[in-house]
Amino acid sequence: MDFTIRAVRPEEYEDLGELTAGTYLNDGLLKYGAEDFYLEVLRDTARRAREAEVLVAEEADGRLIGGVTFATGGTPWADIAVAGEAEFRMLAVTPDARGRGVGEALVRACVERARALPGCARLVLSTDAKMVSAHRIYERLGFVRTPHRDWDPIPDHTLRTYALEF
Repeated sequence: MDFTIRAVRPEEYEDLGELTAGTYLNDGLLKYGAEDFYLEVLRDTARRAREAEVLVAEEADGRLIGGVTFATGGTPWADIAVAGEAEFRMLAVTPDARGRGVGEALVRACVERARALPGCARLVLSTDAKMVSAHRIYERLGFVRTPHRDWDPIPDHTLRTYALEF
């Protein structure tokens, strides 16, 4: 690996927020495009870092090339995780870093954190149907589809769910 996974630093909040928001926008993952309310949520790394754990992938030169938010069940950043579960969200990798294992390394870091939590039985996530390359990562790491947990954060926008049992 020619990059490092670590916790985000306060001076990187804005950069990671723009990386995450830009990734979701440019990949066509926001129903309302540049007018989507979720862009502000994606940009607010400071809040995520206060209320959850935010990890980044950093190039050897210090440039951020990815990020993810990790939360325990029942906390503000857990959309679907309940007590005894953990969840990751907002996985984003810059286009020029894709295909290098960055996304997988970020997911593996979340798996390690979840496994280390006392009483944590599974790691869960929600994903857009369009995120096909991410789905391949999840399945390769042992996550399975949990269609009974699929949900609509906004009307007519169903998110698929996956879980990894420990």
